[in-house]
Amino acid sequence: MEAWYWYHYVLLVAVGFAVGFINTLAGGGSLLSLPVLIFLGLPPSVANGTNRVAIGIQTAMATAGFKSKGVSTYPFNIYLGISALLGAIIGAKIAVDIKGETFNRILAIVMLVVVLIIVFKPKIEIKDLEERITGKYLWVGIIAFFFFGIYGGFINAGLGFIMILFLHYVSRMTLVRTNATKVAVVFIYTLAALAVFALNDKINWGVGLILALGNGTGAWLASRVSVKKGDGFIKTFLIIMVVAMAIKLWFF
Repeated sequence: MEAWYWYHYVLLVAVGFAVGFINTLAGGGSLLSLPVLIFLGLPPSVANGTNRVAIGIQTAMATAGFKSKGVSTYPFNIYLGISALLGAIIGAKIAVDIKGETFNRILAIVMLVVVLIIVFKPKIEIKDLEERITGKYLWVGIIAFFFFGIYGGFINAGLGFIMILFLHYVSRMTLVRTNATKVAVVFIYTLAALAVFALNDKINWGVGLILALGNGTGAWLASRVSVKKGDGFIKTFLIIMVVAMAIKLWFF
């Protein structure tokens, strides 16, 4: 990796803050942080592993933020998190063995697919919701999140949008409780992914912790703002993120 200057660290913290805020309220933040880490000189697989340090701290802060506001979906989030953790081990093992050029191509494809999903997703309605988080719906969630975990362990980018759609439409949670569940699940499976990347020496801890400083701060703020502002604010933020992501990928 080339020599770093002070503004590289400022950039990392600023990007981390934006990513932490975006990931907590919506998703897709890794579509910003991964390219930045690669641009700053990290090999793709190391950038992928390093990003998990920030995601781990980000989701821990967001979970604490939601809990401080009285929003928790325990034990539902634990069941989904354990299932996703098992999947993440598989996904992370695939990621550490993949060639850099292949990873870059997959990342490019993922970015395009995610934009299609978030642009053409059905309109989110929050009225008359009755949560479905027990019985057969719990088992459907456990199975689905195992596969989400495989993808999350592999690259994670854009998975937040998919989790939101699943938890909102299948589990029928409000957007606030959806996000509280999402960040807790991501925290759990990120621990497994982080361990796999660390054992394979695919993490730059210094860079990851600096990025995490921004991620954690942005996530803490976003978790508390989302509870205070409610589903209407999250819905607006999701729309803004869809438009911004589409413009970024189409023109840049």
